[in-house]
Amino acid sequence: MVRPTARTESGIPIEPVYGPDDLAGWDPGDRLGAPGEYPYTRGIHPTMYTARPWTMRQYAGFGMAAESNARYRRLIEGGGTGLSVAFDLPTQMGHDSDAPLAAGEVGKVGVAVDSVEDMRVLLEGIPLDRVSTSMTINAPAALLLLMYQLVAEEQGIPGSRLTGTVQNDVLKEYIARGTYIFPPGPSLRLTADTFRYCRTEIPRWNTISISGYHMAEAGASPVQEIAFTLADAIAYVRTAIDAGMAVDEFAPRLSFFFVARTTLLEEVAKFRAARRIWARVMREEFGARDPKSLMLRFHTQTAGVQLTAQQPELNLVRVGVQALAAVLGGTQSLHTNSFDEAIALPTEKAARLALRTQQVLAYETDVPHTADPFAGSYAVERMTDELEEAALALMRRVEDLGGAVAAIEAGFQKGEIEANAYRIAREQEAGARVVVGVNRFALEREEPYEPLRVDPAVEARQCAALARLRAGRDAEAVRSTLEELREVAAGTEGNVLHPMKEALRARATVGEVCGVLREVWGTYEPAGLGS
Repeated sequence: MVRPTARTESGIPIEPVYGPDDLAGWDPGDRLGAPGEYPYTRGIHPTMYTARPWTMRQYAGFGMAAESNARYRRLIEGGGTGLSVAFDLPTQMGHDSDAPLAAGEVGKVGVAVDSVEDMRVLLEGIPLDRVSTSMTINAPAALLLLMYQLVAEEQGIPGSRLTGTVQNDVLKEYIARGTYIFPPGPSLRLTADTFRYCRTEIPRWNTISISGYHMAEAGASPVQEIAFTLADAIAYVRTAIDAGMAVDEFAPRLSFFFVARTTLLEEVAKFRAARRIWARVMREEFGARDPKSLMLRFHTQTAGVQLTAQQPELNLVRVGVQALAAVLGGTQSLHTNSFDEAIALPTEKAARLALRTQQVLAYETDVPHTADPFAGSYAVERMTDELEEAALALMRRVEDLGGAVAAIEAGFQKGEIEANAYRIAREQEAGARVVVGVNRFALEREEPYEPLRVDPAVEARQCAALARLRAGRDAEAVRSTLEELREVAAGTEGNVLHPMKEALRARATVGEVCGVLREVWGTYEPAGLGS
């Protein structure tokens, strides 16, 4: 019987056996180096997790700020070392909770934050100088970061002591996720302004988390995830340089965000290939000299798209494998999904189990005791080389179209991802790609499960709080600071974050600030969807 050829998620053949011939001519000095040394294939730190484990984050947020604050404090008390804030859809789209477009969505997929007042409640009792915070927000990322800084200042904590990451990656929104507001040009200006602002005001903050995760959730293969993410990163670097910044002024604060799938070997190879590509791009194309500019530092989240509503307890196993792939691949921080996320918002018990999964890997296994344990593996090194080659070829196709923004406007990345998602779906329907509990080993009857549900009264309470805010603030201060923001946004010289911060300090809302920018910059409509 002829054994059928297995393939990776990217379609690369997996051989039944690998050996020395698969690495003929392979130079470990060139391809690997040592951990913490160029080209960083083996990780960005010499000792990796042997001195301390990765940052353990749990992505959480729902309802009003007080409810999410209680969840964050319990996660920290349970051993979490970093927060990861989920915002609701209206906040992500720059709308206030009482806007007509927000109806029915307030507090559903994350926490509602309309103003600095909400941010104050969200962070109450959390030591912002000791906890690293990641905020998953893109188009209005600068607003939420400034609110975070304002609350820290009220606590007596200067920006120089704040650590964390704001996602701030709007290019992937045009490709895969859709929570964009402004056209690409103004969006990139806002990104560059955030780089400049943080360099002096919040120097330890990661100013962007360039995300392949959401592309993967939309159906991107590992090769597409690497290629399109790094192509977006190149666009951000070029934007900052064109704005007058030297590469080593901002590149050390760039960070990345990837998925971890259940295909463990390919995922480990993916992370190693991505580090190597980025180090060479930064050194050879952009002339970066600071070693930190060459390091691809990344956060990982386990694959939500691979979780199933059928037999949801199986997701505990999937998440464990995915988390192991991220750790073996050298992630700097990790969020493990809760097993019930395919059904609803995670229950508190499920979120705790997800965190415990990381803690078992960190403290009960021997994986953290050596850096890059797969180094020299015939299979993984061959996969790393193949993934690198395929990703570089796809990056060249993006460049041939004029770079990431031009390719986005041509629909290239979106089309490639959709074609791959269709391929995966067909393979699952045909049974060629097994999903345990769905197309094989299914149950005739599923066990009942009681999901966490957001109180429908949250929206009314949030809107009432917003009305009280507007009634109690200095309306003239809000008007004048928003007018100053309008003037700077309409020009080309000033940094919009400075007047934006003053407007937020005066308790202008997310919707009001974004409304001014919508009037000045316009909104983005994909080709074919405009009038």
